[in-house]
Amino acid sequence: MATDMNDYFNKKKKTGGNGGGGFPPKGPKAPNFDFNFKGSGFVYFIVGLVVLLMLAKPFTIVEEGQRGILSTNGKYEANALLPGLHFIVPIIQRVYLVDTKVRIINYADRIERSSVTGEGLTVKPAITVLDKRGLPVGIEMTVQYRLNAMNAAQTISNWGFTWEEKIVNPVVRDVVRNVVGKYDAESLPTKRNEIADAIEVGISKSIDGLENSPAQLESVQLREIILPVKVKEQIERVQLAKQQVEQAQQEVERAKQDAFKREETERGKANAIKIEAEGAAAAITIKAKAQAAANKVISQSLTTKLIQLEQIKIQGKFNDALRENKDAKIFLTPGGSTPNIWVDMKDKQQRTTAQ
Repeated sequence: MATDMNDYFNKKKKTGGNGGGGFPPKGPKAPNFDFNFKGSGFVYFIVGLVVLLMLAKPFTIVEEGQRGILSTNGKYEANALLPGLHFIVPIIQRVYLVDTKVRIINYADRIERSSVTGEGLTVKPAITVLDKRGLPVGIEMTVQYRLNAMNAAQTISNWGFTWEEKIVNPVVRDVVRNVVGKYDAESLPTKRNEIADAIEVGISKSIDGLENSPAQLESVQLREIILPVKVKEQIERVQLAKQQVEQAQQEVERAKQDAFKREETERGKANAIKIEAEGAAAAITIKAKAQAAANKVISQSLTTKLIQLEQIKIQGKFNDALRENKDAKIFLTPGGSTPNIWVDMKDKQQRTTAQ
């Protein structure tokens, strides 16, 4: 049967499949499936190796602001990996990345939902402490710190990856309670700067005093001191009373200044009157002295002959008057000194008086 089939195909090949002519039939040629499996095993090995490497990831990249904690069979290496590319042994070794950038904890009484957490930011409730008399006081503050990059591996080995909750947060709360507990609630607002400095120094000493210096404190800001309502009202009343006292003192001082001005004005007027009176008195004195000096000069110049001459002149005037008025009478003063008395006898009243 096989021989017959071969003869049949040979005849078809010779006749071209169409009964003669010897030409091959027209149409597409059948594909030739000739597989070569030489070297395919090596290719499969390379592909498998690449896939295995991609899945195993025998390298890691440490970015800037991070440190890599290398763990070999569960044991942390003493030195952290610096930023860059590092190759590791898959399965046996593993790298944990830790952040060494500045981190922030906000202690706030009113927490906004939109900013409760963020990259390097943690928001916690305000710290409630008791003052010297046992009154509750709220403290709002911000603490900035970072992981000590040099001792990052020791810190993670000793404290774990939750080192912040074990180191920073407890230290901050403990120091705030110790510092604020030394003051009365009423004095906290006035001692704000002093309290802030004491809190920062206390936190810094507590963190630096830990083994291997696990963290570095950057800054501490005391934002607000929340006092009890009664204490706040009492402080407001005291401040209002102080303001009223200061206002009264200002009014008294203003009144003193006004009185001083009026006193100075009156003193100036009195001095002016005094000076004017003294000037007038001095003028009168000078005038009197001048008159006295003149009288003295005149008295010294009056001689007997001069007086007689004056009497003669006056007598001559009387004689001239008698010529015009014969009824006039002249009375000479005793001793014959001037002046003489003239009486007009025509006047009835004078005539009666003279008689």
